[in-house]
Amino acid sequence: MKVGKYLANEPMTLQLAPFIDVILFLLTFFLLTWNISRYEAELSVSLPVAREAETSTRMPGEILINVNRDGAIIINQKNLTGPALQKILTQVTADFPDQAVILRADKDTSYQNIINVIDICKAARVWNIAFTTQDPRQP
Repeated sequence: MKVGKYLANEPMTLQLAPFIDVILFLLTFFLLTWNISRYEAELSVSLPVAREAETSTRMPGEILINVNRDGAIIINQKNLTGPALQKILTQVTADFPDQAVILRADKDTSYQNIINVIDICKAARVWNIAFTTQDPRQP
């Protein structure tokens, strides 16, 4: 029995279409995740240290509110005033009543600045507020 005559004599070639699809998918994934993490890395917010801090996973759609040392409110690299923040949060909670908000405040900011942001969140009917701290074991 001759098996060789039934096999194709064509050499194996590299299929470029699936290879390009995978490369574009990976590129898109890394660009999107880099863009999201860039918002946190570029801010000059020095977080307070908490010994009992727990690491939690970020949920999609969370609103990250940053309060810097001077008390400026920053979302997505845009400085906002109190009324502008309240307008945004009111619009979001009208569509998503359980919207999560993460508050990142500089350790040297005034406590009153943090309370002002919490008051704005409460006025906009945001009840799911979390605070971000720094783990002392991390540099």
